[in-house]
Amino acid sequence: MEQLQLEMAERAFVRSQDYQGIQLVKRLHKLDSENKQAAEIAAYQGRYEATERLYLDMDRRDLAVQLRVKLGDWFRVVQLLKSGGAGGNDTLYQKAWNAIGDYYADRLKWSSAVSYYQQSQNMERLVECYYLLEDYDKLSALIEQVPDNNALLENIASKCASVGMCHEASRALVKSNKVKEAVDCCVALNQWDRAVEIAHEHNMLSVDELLAKYAAHLLEKGKVLDAIELYRKANHYIDAAKLMFKLAAESSEIPSHALRTKKLYVLGAMLVEQYNTHTMTDRSALDSLVHTNSVSIEDSRLIDNAWRGAEAYHFLLLAQRQLYEGFTDAALRTSHALVDYEDVIPNETIYAIIALTATIARSFGTCSNAFIKLENVENVAARVEYEALAVEIFTRYPPRDSRTQKIECTNCEGSITDYGNTCGICDTKYPRCIVTGAPLTSVHFWQCDTCKHRAQETDIVSFSTCPLCHTLIA
Repeated sequence: MEQLQLEMAERAFVRSQDYQGIQLVKRLHKLDSENKQAAEIAAYQGRYEATERLYLDMDRRDLAVQLRVKLGDWFRVVQLLKSGGAGGNDTLYQKAWNAIGDYYADRLKWSSAVSYYQQSQNMERLVECYYLLEDYDKLSALIEQVPDNNALLENIASKCASVGMCHEASRALVKSNKVKEAVDCCVALNQWDRAVEIAHEHNMLSVDELLAKYAAHLLEKGKVLDAIELYRKANHYIDAAKLMFKLAAESSEIPSHALRTKKLYVLGAMLVEQYNTHTMTDRSALDSLVHTNSVSIEDSRLIDNAWRGAEAYHFLLLAQRQLYEGFTDAALRTSHALVDYEDVIPNETIYAIIALTATIARSFGTCSNAFIKLENVENVAARVEYEALAVEIFTRYPPRDSRTQKIECTNCEGSITDYGNTCGICDTKYPRCIVTGAPLTSVHFWQCDTCKHRAQETDIVSFSTCPLCHTLIA
């Protein structure tokens, strides 16, 4: 064969019953040049380097590449392709990069494998390599490169979820149109805010149920403010307001927390105002409210009395400030306003400040009435002390008011007496000025755009914000 005596070689193969040799001779007969025949013979004998040199000498680099492909020598394939003359076969390049990547992956050399998989754009193998290398940033970056609804996205999501990367996992599932699975993944990883966000973005019917579960989860951990923020972001303002008012009620049990309590009540009322604004501006919410009448009696009562708690603690703080500043008559009138808020402020707090201001204002009749209430408090020890203090005061001073304040009623000839805000004849009840606490009888007044509370125009001029809700005054 080396002398290209093909007929003699064929007879020899026949005599030796070498079927492969016979087929080789048949192929050699079909070749049109001796160089090609010599190259085929060299390949048959396993002299691949000689075969490659013969192909290259014939300027048949494509045949040299095919030889190396058959041998699985992908490193040499890449060298031959890069040296030119093979037409820059992109498919062959990709196949070679993949094969070399597999070579390194089989030997657990993931970093080396990554560089070749990147060149072949083999996303599936890149996912595996990045995961094994714990390169989660590059793993999550693949989410944007993988086409929508590709099965590989679920694989990426599974790997991200296994290491707690909830946001990336849910993003991959949403991109693969697996919204419910994305929500379930967030719930499983306790990323409830992300679950609610996804549910809202995709109008899932179970969003209210999901919100309730998440809120319960947060409340169980004592994260009340987080639960409030969750409801607020989800436009469930009434649910957020309920939790805020509950916080305020708990705070009201500590007398020294009056300022904090007022702030909580103001925040709760502002959430109700946001609910009103959202309902009126969001057409779908308004239609739902009209057609389903979804507001319960409890919610309706909360909406109607949203500012009641804030009012109560505003007047409590105002009365204290007036008292410490020496305006005892104004403090007594303001403290009388607290009688209307016995359901908000503890009775002992209300009548203690009335008794104190009345004593300083020498209105012992009013002071006596306050002590009657204080002597009925539940705390036995406090009740004994109040009784002793009452005896000490009223053995020295008769229970009479030394003077009264009268404000004329604008609806009749009567007047407002006893530090109240209601006419004794026509029962007209006047709103109180949130600056002074006095009844607001004038037809000209300032009104806050947010909380709708009023003040005398002459009294509000020194304020830059509403005294009650602290909204900037335009």
